[in-house]
Amino acid sequence: MFDRLVPEVLAEGALQHLKAEGVQPGAIVAWLGHNSWDLLATLVACERLGAVLLPLNTRLAAAELAHIVGQAGAGHLMGTPEATALAGEVLARASLSPGPAEGVQAGDLLLVYTSGTTGQPKGAMHTRAGLQANAVAAIAAQGLNAATRVLSVLPLFHVGGLCIQTLPALAAGGKVLLHPRFDAEAWFDAVAAWRPTTTLLVPAVMRALMLHPRWAGADLSSLACVNSGSQIVPLDLIQAFHDRGVPVAQVYGATETGPVSIVLRPDEALAHPGRVGRPAVGVQMRLAPDGEILLKAPNLMRGYHRSPQSGFDAQGWFHTGDLARMDDNGMVEVVGRSKEIIISGGENIHPAEIENLVAAMPGVAECAVVGLPDARWGEVPVLVVVPQPGQRPDGPAILARLGERLARFKVPRRVVVAEALPKTALGKLQRAALAAGLRDDGLKR
Repeated sequence: MFDRLVPEVLAEGALQHLKAEGVQPGAIVAWLGHNSWDLLATLVACERLGAVLLPLNTRLAAAELAHIVGQAGAGHLMGTPEATALAGEVLARASLSPGPAEGVQAGDLLLVYTSGTTGQPKGAMHTRAGLQANAVAAIAAQGLNAATRVLSVLPLFHVGGLCIQTLPALAAGGKVLLHPRFDAEAWFDAVAAWRPTTTLLVPAVMRALMLHPRWAGADLSSLACVNSGSQIVPLDLIQAFHDRGVPVAQVYGATETGPVSIVLRPDEALAHPGRVGRPAVGVQMRLAPDGEILLKAPNLMRGYHRSPQSGFDAQGWFHTGDLARMDDNGMVEVVGRSKEIIISGGENIHPAEIENLVAAMPGVAECAVVGLPDARWGEVPVLVVVPQPGQRPDGPAILARLGERLARFKVPRRVVVAEALPKTALGKLQRAALAAGLRDDGLKR
C-alpha cells in the first residue's frame, strides 16, 4: 500500500537521503515544514528503512517544538526550506539523539503529538499495520477509488490532514493536489481549474470559505462531497454547503485513533446533518454510562510514546473523553467533551447545544460557551461572540432568542464580544485558555 503513495523515484531518493544522513532502523526522523511531497516520500522511506516519521507542527513556538523533539528522542531533523530558520531555533534548544530511539518497536512508523488542548501534548505512536487499517476504513467510508481527486489543504503534521483523505486516496489509486497550506483564494482557484471531487475542511476553514467574496459565485459542481471533522461542526456551516448542493460527510476521531473511527458517509450526509455517523470498518464502539465514546480498532495508536500512560483501560478500550448520544438508527451525535460540561446548580450544560444556535444568528462569525465560577450555582455559562466584519452583535437580543429555545439554566449569563477565539494550530478551540482569560478579565474589573 505504501509503495503506491509517491512515484518510485521520489521514494528511492528519500531513502538514499535518509541513509546518507545516517538514519538507522528504530530512529525517529522529525520533519518540519509545510505540506510537500517530500514529506510523503520520507514517510515511505521510513517504512522501508524501519524508522519512524515525526511530523512537527510549524505553528508551534521553537521552545514547544524543542520539548517535543526531546521527549520523542528524535535523532534527525529534516524539512522544507521555509522552515529553516525555525529549525535552527529548535536545534539551538534541543539535543538530537542519533540511533534507535528508546521506546520504538518493530512496525512503528508514524509518531504524532496531540494538540495539547487539555495539557502537555503526548506522542501517539502509530504502526504500519494501523495506518493500513485506517486507509481501508477511510476508503470504504468515502468511496475513494482511482477516479477520486482530492484537494488537500490541511496540514499533514496532523493525522486529519494526512490520514483521512491524502494517504487513503493515494493508496486507492486516486489523485491528490497538495497545497502547502490553506489559502482561500488558492482553494477557489483549484476548485475552478483542477475540479476536485472532494476535499477535507475543518470548521474554521469552512467558515473562511463561506465568508469569502468568491463563495456565492464559485462553481462547486465537481465536489461530490466535502469531509469535515476535528471538532463538532456547527450546523450553519453544514447547511451553507448543503445549500450549494455539496454534502458534508464527517469523520470523528482523534490523534490517537487513526483518526477514522466514526463516519458519516457522503450518501447519508444530506439526511443526517450534525451527526458523525456510525463506526467505521473494523471499529468497535460503545458509550459509557455517562455517554463517553469508547473505542477498540486496529487503526488506533499502539500507545503513548515514552509515557507511563497507555491511553487504554484494562479491557482494551480507548477512552476518548468525548460525549455522544445515539439515535434509533445507530447514528452518533457528539455533544461535547466530558471536560467541557458546565455543571450549573446540578444541571449539565453542553456548550455545543448553545453554540449551534448562536452560530446561525445574524452578524456572528464564531462563538464559544465556557463555564465561569459562580458563588450560587457553582458555575454559569458565558457566551463569547466574534462578530462578522462590520457587525456588532446585540447581546441582549441574542440572550432573548436563546431564552425562546433553551431551558433557563442553559441561557448564558452574559455575552462577551471578542476579536478572536484562542485556538490550536488545527483550529480547535482552546476552552481552558478562553475561560482563563475571562476569569482574569473579571478580576481586573
